[in-house]
Amino acid sequence: MVKLMKRDTRLIHEKKIELQDGNESLISPIYQSVKFSFPSLKESLEEKSLADGFEYSRVSNPTIRQLEFMLADLQGRDDSICVSSGMAAIWLSLLGNLKSGDSVLYFIESYQPTRVMLKKFLKNFGINSIAHSIKDIQSIKKSLSKDEVKLLIFESPTNPMLQIPDIEEICLIAKKNSVVTIMDNTWAGLHNHGQFGIDYFVHSLTKYASGHGDVMGGAVISSEKNIKKLKGLAVSMGSTLDPNTAYLIMRGLKTYHLRIDKHESNAIKIAHFLNNRPEVIKVFYPGLEEDDGYDLAKKQMRGYGGVVTFHLDCNKDKAWNFIDSLKLFITASSLGSPESLAIPAHLFFTKDFIKKEVELSGIIESTIRLSIGLEHIDDLILDLKKSFDTIF
Repeated sequence: MVKLMKRDTRLIHEKKIELQDGNESLISPIYQSVKFSFPSLKESLEEKSLADGFEYSRVSNPTIRQLEFMLADLQGRDDSICVSSGMAAIWLSLLGNLKSGDSVLYFIESYQPTRVMLKKFLKNFGINSIAHSIKDIQSIKKSLSKDEVKLLIFESPTNPMLQIPDIEEICLIAKKNSVVTIMDNTWAGLHNHGQFGIDYFVHSLTKYASGHGDVMGGAVISSEKNIKKLKGLAVSMGSTLDPNTAYLIMRGLKTYHLRIDKHESNAIKIAHFLNNRPEVIKVFYPGLEEDDGYDLAKKQMRGYGGVVTFHLDCNKDKAWNFIDSLKLFITASSLGSPESLAIPAHLFFTKDFIKKEVELSGIIESTIRLSIGLEHIDDLILDLKKSFDTIF
């Protein structure tokens, strides 16, 4: 029958290649298809067929589904939902657990785009936000005991000052008061914090998960029950991850542990180097024994991350000149890619702060955040040394 069709029809209804049983691709294929067919109309309408199979890629896709299971396994949970960015993952986790009249608690030291979302946009839905310093445990306890506080969102380490909260204590207080906990675990990585009773993990897959700085994605990771709760909202939001991006993230995950080890080994060496420079007032890195968060980080984390933050002993202009004189450290935001990055923290992370919040955050005009890449450590240290010698 195919041979009787016209050429333009044959091009649309091409012959499918089917592999023999046992003859399988070593790499999972990319299901770059919007639609999926069923053997019959009756089967396509049966609920079981739709639950077990695939119909439309905004709802579910085999390539994306495989990534979702991989991420859940790495984080130590049942399931996950992948979306188009880390911020989409945060939106999904918040809107799926809050309603008008509810309040959400967050830390002043939290990721700046998350703060803006909470303060500026969620209030349009009638959702209030409460902020405390990560160090103010008494105020945190007091707010978590309020009836209207339904959710706590936090991160560890914080961005950019790498503060470490006591996760176990926070989760116990939240659970006691029936408060849902959401943790942005991007900075620490998928291999961290799975041992704690956190309700939802969110990740920017743009960072360490994909690892090459060429794709964007996000994920919410939780129990099977919690993921089912969010699924309908995720489909309605339409912030679907595309299959090709899912494939690239899966490819990146194959070298995840190798890359994380290199990021962290480079970071601790750079932290020690900076700690011994007279031009540096203070280094913030939880892997340094003198860091305020060292004891908690040692207890809670497997490795200390690939970001190092420090205060230079100079004014803003001199700090910016220091960044500009670096050759290997690129002036760009983000982290988790092969390239090392350097940015002025005050410029990038305090735009939404009032003066008191800037003081509480610990960020000053000469604060620099380094995202440590995969270059040879000797070259990175030499680059920093040359910049010190040039500017100071």
